[in-house]
This record gives sequence, C-alpha cells and structure tokens, in this order.
Amino acid sequence: MPGFLRGALLGFFGLVIGIQVIRPARTNPPVDQSHTLEAVVFVPARVESILQRACSDCHSDLTRWPWYSNVAPISWFVIDDVNSGRRQANFSEWLRRDTNNPAEFTQQRFHSLCRQVQTHAMPLTSYLALHPEARLSPADIETFCQWTDAGLLPN
Repeated sequence: MPGFLRGALLGFFGLVIGIQVIRPARTNPPVDQSHTLEAVVFVPARVESILQRACSDCHSDLTRWPWYSNVAPISWFVIDDVNSGRRQANFSEWLRRDTNNPAEFTQQRFHSLCRQVQTHAMPLTSYLALHPEARLSPADIETFCQWTDAGLLPN
C-alpha cells in the first residue's frame, strides 16, 4: 500500500475516532403528566398508537435513542432532529408556560399537525428510512386528521 494511501486512511480513521468525543446531549427530561397532550384532550387508543409509532421519538420527552444516536456524525443529525421536533410540537410539554389559552393553542397546532401528515412532511423521510413501521397509511392519516378536526375533547 503506498505511503500516501496509508496516511490518508490513518488520518480518516483518526478523524472518525476523534469526532466521537463531540457529543451533543441526548436528553429525555422528566415528564409532568399535567402538561402533556393527554392532560388537555382525549387521545383514543388508535391515535395513541399512531403517535407512539410515528411521532413520539421526535415529538415527546420519551425518545427511544437508537444505537446509531451514539455514533458521530450521525448522532449530531439525530439529536438535532429530536431537538427541532420537540421545539415544534412536544406532546410531553403540550401545555407550555407561555400558553395562555390551551384550547386555542391546541386547535391551531392540530390544524398544522394534520396538514403535515396529509402532505407527508411528517414523519421525516430520513426517519422513515430507518423506522419503516412509522410510515402512515392513508387510514392512519384519515384517523389522525379526523381526531384533530373533531376539536377539543376534554380529558
């Protein structure tokens, strides 16, 4: 093996090993049940199943961190996706401290969530590639959007 190729390979593997020390936080904050989506609205079992299968890893504080979320640079993208998802809609923190009108907040958010699943913007294609069970069927989308369109059903 030529010296240049050997040096390039050693440098590449050194870089791969070196970047493993850059570890963004993988967090699952404690969940206060009084702030969850279920504290605001009734979530039927069928919808709960859809949320668990297709949404909760990125949109709750109950993320299941797969093995590859420990390997940089993949871990950086996974953690960024989860943090971004939680900022957009977090079922574990549905009632945020800055929410003055939970009913209005929920109706607005529900409308947005339904549109995102109808247009296949959610779940993310990158998530579906590794989690094919999260793919939403037309029946799943219809069930989900019927639930969101039904309005608030107090829990």
